[in-house]
Order: sequence, then structure tokens, then C-alpha cells
Amino acid sequence: MKQNLIGGEWVDGPRATRNINPSDTRDLIGEYALADAAQTKTAIAAAETAAAGWGLSTPQQRFDALDAIGSEILARKAELGDLLAREEGKRLPEAIGEVTRAGNIFKFFAGEALRQAGEVLGSVRPGVGVEVTREPVGVVGLITPWNFPIAIPAWKIAPALAHGNAVVFKPAELVPGSAWALAEIISRSGIPAGVFNLVMGRGTEVGATMLEDKRVNAISFTGSVGTGQRVAAACVSRFAKFQLEMGGKNPFVVLDDADLAVAVNCAVDSGFFSTGQRCTASSRVIVTEGIHDKFVAAVAERIKTLKVDDARKAGTDIGPVVDDRQLAQNLEYVKIGQDEGARLVTGGQAIPTNVDGQPGYFMAPALFADTAPTMRINTEEIFGPVVSVQKVKNYDEALHLANDTPFGLASGIATTSLKHATHFKRHAQAGMVMVNLPTAGVDYHVPFGGRKGSSYGPREQGKYAAEFFTTVKTAYTSA
Repeated sequence: MKQNLIGGEWVDGPRATRNINPSDTRDLIGEYALADAAQTKTAIAAAETAAAGWGLSTPQQRFDALDAIGSEILARKAELGDLLAREEGKRLPEAIGEVTRAGNIFKFFAGEALRQAGEVLGSVRPGVGVEVTREPVGVVGLITPWNFPIAIPAWKIAPALAHGNAVVFKPAELVPGSAWALAEIISRSGIPAGVFNLVMGRGTEVGATMLEDKRVNAISFTGSVGTGQRVAAACVSRFAKFQLEMGGKNPFVVLDDADLAVAVNCAVDSGFFSTGQRCTASSRVIVTEGIHDKFVAAVAERIKTLKVDDARKAGTDIGPVVDDRQLAQNLEYVKIGQDEGARLVTGGQAIPTNVDGQPGYFMAPALFADTAPTMRINTEEIFGPVVSVQKVKNYDEALHLANDTPFGLASGIATTSLKHATHFKRHAQAGMVMVNLPTAGVDYHVPFGGRKGSSYGPREQGKYAAEFFTTVKTAYTSA
């Protein structure tokens, strides 16, 4: 039984959850303790007690701890990547890449602990000096999703600790293994007891308790729009800081002048890799009429070459969907698309077992064509390997459709026109824009986040993380 980490101690919970391999549902990865509301309050109390001391720790102390965490993650990337692929279903090369990113994130924020700066300004009043500094916000609650079970926790935990905050971390119930492994590494990094706490459990208990407790000064959340709205309401009611990363319906535009091979590679990567389970995935492709038919045919042929299999098996291109509920939702959207009149070009069916007879949550990647902008497969986030194509006359119509969404996380374009690429970068209503690149795939040292219904609050990652994890103080001194 893997336990929760509260106040520097590993403790059991009143219940436990079974961690099942989506590539082979006969495979039990392990059992993990689930915390309840009372244990969450204990973790918050521990964080509150530890916050003052850690907030006054030296930059060197914080650097040493985060650098040690990053070094161990990188040294164990093959082992941790295998665990990630086994519990979440991301194919092994992608899983190892995610772990590597997590290690690099901790290394980056170790440096940020040393790079913290302020300002010394002259006052408009004679004989008065002004200092502007940043201080930690105190206790931060971190709530993370299942689709990036080590990278997203890393890019919340690392800046929180680097800027002197104490952490209460609630991972998604579906992926306790990666969260526990990360917590175990952090527990041996030299940070004081209570500075970092792991509380695995249900959102209705652990998450709700974090939202309601006045001792939690800030909440950083990644997940669904509906839950994000509840996080916002709860935080506003008690004046806590909050940061939200939510849904996306990311467009990828293909213009007539695009390099066809580049466009196909970008669309397939964006829509189907990681089984389409990325908030930055592009599930709607907007294609101008001159290249449309060639593009659809080329993508369909490429899809047929993709191998759907065990996430840890060599040669697998697409692993399983994360669980049975997500698989059922994906299949329902395939039916919705057909019922609405879209043409299913290829795929879209469940695959009960792989070639070795392993029962898993496998699904053939689905490609729709002849779709209309108002169809639900073009307006609602599916979060699976389902991609729809819309035909348009020209760039202007493509840009209009790309922006015609309540979301605004990522947006991409395939073109050889500098004019259109430059215009798209400026006019795409998204927090991140890709030109001749997949919409999924971002660097760890630059800001991550979107606009409209995709994000709320300061950006995550890079130096911009300081905006959320610190508060600004202005001090005046008379000479």
C-alpha cells in the first residue's frame, strides 16, 4: 500500500484505490491510500506551520532541494517513464519524454530560486527610498489532471517551492503512481517536514476541503471547465488567489500553399499522439479547398499505418485510452458525429484486445470529413483520438473559424507564406500559436496558458510563474 505524505510522515487513509494498467486491465499496478477531509485538514495545518520557515529559507536551500529532485528524476527517467506509460497509457517514448521534462522543470526552478530579484527605486519625495520585492503567498493547494501525471505536477510544485511556498498536492485519482513516486523523491530532498504534502483522494473530499479552507492562500488547478468554475467561485468567496488551466478545442489550419508532408505530420501528431489526451491537442483541422482532398486522403493513409497497442511495447504509435469511461465518451462522440451527418473516413471503433490478447481500452483513431462548424465534434472537447476536418475557401474564412470557439489555448497553421504565418501569429485568439509545428508540444522554460475559456490567471511555467506563486511588497524607508 502506497501512503500519503502529511507533515513529513507517510500515513494510511481510510480507503484505497486500485491502480489498473489501461493497456492490460488484468494488470494491477498497486494500491494507493485515499485521504479524507480530516487528513486533508491535517496536511493543510502542517503546511501552514511549515510555510513561515520555508518562506524565509535561503535561495541556496531552495536551489539545493529542487536541483536534487530534478537530478533524481532525470537519473530514473527510464523507470519513471515505464511507470507513467503503464498507468496512464502514454506510449513509452512519450512517457520518458514527459519524465525528462519534469526533471528539467525542477532544474529550471532551482535556478529561479537564485534568480529572484526586486527593484530599488527613488521616491518622488526627497529623502525616501522605495524597495519592491516578492514574497511567497503561503500555503498553496495544487490540483492536477491525469493526462500528464508527472509534468503538470512538476510545473506547479517546482515554482511553488522555489518561491518559498508550502504545498498541499492532490493528484488525479486515475494516476496515483506517478504522483506518489514524485512525492517520494521530494520527501528525500532535504525540505523541512510539512513544506510538501501529498493527499491522494477524491475531488469531492480532498479537493473540496482545500477549496474551503481559509488557510490555503492560493489554488492552482488544471482540469475541466466545470470544475474550474467551481474552483473560481470558492476562491473568490474567501479572496484566495486562483489559477485555472481548463479546456481547449484547438484549431489547426492548413492552407493551399502548405507543404503537404509537414501538414499531415503536424495534424497526426496534434490529433492522435498521446491518444489525443492532451489539452493542447488539435481535434479540428480547417483546410482550404485547394489542398483539402489531398490532405484528407494523406491523413487517412497515415492513420492506417499507426499501430495501436500496449503503451510499453516497442513500435506502438498510439496507446490505450486512460479508462473505460473515457473510451465510452470517445465512442459516443463518434456516434454523434455520424448522426450529425459527418463522414467517418476511417477508424472510430473500440479494439477490445491487442494482438497478444491483452484486454485494454484501445481505440482506432477516428478521422471525420465533410463536417460543419456547428457540429458537436467541432465545438466540444472530446479528449480522445477523434479529429474532424472542415473545408473552407480561403485564409480569411479559416482564421474566422479558428477563432470561433469559446476556448483559446493553442492554435496552429501549416503554410509556406510568411505573410499568412505572420498574420496568423498576431490574429489567432490563443495563448500559444504554432507555425508548421504540432499544436501539442511546448518548452518548459516559457509561459504556458491560454485565453477565453481555456485559462484564467497568470501563466504557468518559466519566469512568469512568479506572478502566481508570489505577492508583491512595496517598502518605503526614510533616510
